[in-house]
Amino acid sequence: MVTNKIQVLPRETIDKIAAGEVVERPSSVVKELCENAIDAGADSITVELKDGGLTMIRVTDNGGGIPREQISTAFLRHATSKITDASQLSHLSSLGFRGEALSSISAVAKVELYTKTEEDAVGSIYEIAGGKEIALRDGATPQGTSIFVRQLFYNTPARRKFLKSPTTEGNYVVDLMERLALSHPNISFTLILNGKEKLQTVGNGTLYDAIYRVYGKSLAKEMMEFSLEFDAYHIHGFIGSSSLSKSNRNSQVFFVNGRYIRSLLLSKAMEEGYVGYMMQHQFPVCVLFIDMDSALVDVNVHPGKMEVRFSEEELLKSKLTQGIHEFLASLEDIRNVSLPESTPSPYGTVYSQSAYDDAVNLSIHDGEDAIHSENRSQQEISHESTPSENVVLTTKSAPEPFEATRKLYESQFQTTYQNESLSYEQEKFFTEEARTSMRVVGQVFDTYWIVEYEDDVYFMDQHAAHEKVLYEKTMKQLKDRQITSQMVSPPVMISLSSTEELLLRNHMDAFEKMGYEIHSFEGRDYAVSAVPDYLFSVDKKALLFSILNELSLHDGEPEDLISERVASMSCKAAVKGHDHLSFMEAESLIQELFELDNPFHCPHGRPTMIKMSHTEFDKRFQRIVSK
Repeated sequence: MVTNKIQVLPRETIDKIAAGEVVERPSSVVKELCENAIDAGADSITVELKDGGLTMIRVTDNGGGIPREQISTAFLRHATSKITDASQLSHLSSLGFRGEALSSISAVAKVELYTKTEEDAVGSIYEIAGGKEIALRDGATPQGTSIFVRQLFYNTPARRKFLKSPTTEGNYVVDLMERLALSHPNISFTLILNGKEKLQTVGNGTLYDAIYRVYGKSLAKEMMEFSLEFDAYHIHGFIGSSSLSKSNRNSQVFFVNGRYIRSLLLSKAMEEGYVGYMMQHQFPVCVLFIDMDSALVDVNVHPGKMEVRFSEEELLKSKLTQGIHEFLASLEDIRNVSLPESTPSPYGTVYSQSAYDDAVNLSIHDGEDAIHSENRSQQEISHESTPSENVVLTTKSAPEPFEATRKLYESQFQTTYQNESLSYEQEKFFTEEARTSMRVVGQVFDTYWIVEYEDDVYFMDQHAAHEKVLYEKTMKQLKDRQITSQMVSPPVMISLSSTEELLLRNHMDAFEKMGYEIHSFEGRDYAVSAVPDYLFSVDKKALLFSILNELSLHDGEPEDLISERVASMSCKAAVKGHDHLSFMEAESLIQELFELDNPFHCPHGRPTMIKMSHTEFDKRFQRIVSK
């Protein structure tokens, strides 16, 4: 047998292997360089990419810069300013600490560094490629650091083959930059792909403004500020309204002690908190920060530190679920419906002169730097939009935004937040005053009842409303043990499998508490002679078999499981759309909604009511014109 000789690998090979653990793709480079910039105290960071980062990546910041004498050291492996010994590992506040970023990047790319500290009279320019120094010289550079990374993986072609298309790689960077912008609203981030600006945030320290810039106007206006404190935890941020849902969890963003993570535990806590407020198989939206003692979380579960392990998982999950549910329960959650502007007004576009003037006056010069609006003469600035939506801002030199521009942005977003964020607290329909003053004025499509109250019109879905009335009544009866039975004549005969029979026998006491009377007939045949009275009109066989199936699939307290299943099945007894209701019956149903804990949603999360304002009607009939 031939045994290869054990030997120490060459430095160049070691560096390339180490680089593979840190630099997987262009987004990895951007992540490491942006985190270094953040740790350096930057409040403005610009990222530029060509060909998704395969050709060129440039990250520019206005942080502290790197002193000339430390530049070469900064590119050595395990060179860092973040820690000095192992005792500091459990109390890290910086985003990176291993000191491998610059070393790993320079091992697989051609790198140029432009940097200057406040103390330096002149800046420094440093070149390194494939881990080998090329030059270090003086250069006229602004304070901060700008790093060019060119021809990524030029010396490791096998690694380059595994990269996706430039468009896909660029999208990975967009996702990364959006998360960074949300986690650091005090920093102005700009992302430029192939010369086109894809993202620009304000950096004024307001999380809502960052959400607005990252996700846009329509999503941001559906976000609600949320805060929860317990034990050693402080959870804060924004969560979406019940009407804002997605088909996946991609819009659930969590930060633990400032670091972005993925957490099924936190996602489940969110989703369980929305039960009853959102339709099944839909996912809520959130941007939440979990600040906690670092000793209670292990961040080294995932190589990229994107997954963590909490030491008090059950406490965190139950408290977050409870906090979300109580928050939603405190809102008057009736959705205010407005129709989109689909056709131009015959009166023409209404312009905001002050917005136009602000856009034009953005041309502010200060030495070599200038911030300007492009094609301003061709742009129409509508009263429906903020100036920031219509003006593209660029910077001639990257790091430093100007105070005038910051003030303009802050003014815009403060107005946006005040005028467009949700105002559930101002919408109060389920009050005693409304109960006596509302007026049922009609019905459309044999399903939706029209209710007038003050300056709003409410539309009630008779099926969803009746579902919720039955559901809450049933749950209250179950809780208070007030269930009564109704006899079935003749009894309903059922034939069970051996598994179903075993489940029925094991849980017979629970079934009887629910209001069932079930007797053995012969063999595995049983007779159902009584059912809960509120389920008398439901298909009795289907319901019973459904409950037994649930018991076979889930562990836990059988009585609780049966209670939930029976309650949800009670919805089948609700009046349907197109079923005839009289005005008196509709008024009675509305009155019953006033008695509920959550009258806003059916058990499946659909709204029971929506509303439109008097003003909305006047706008559509052009009785008023917005200015």
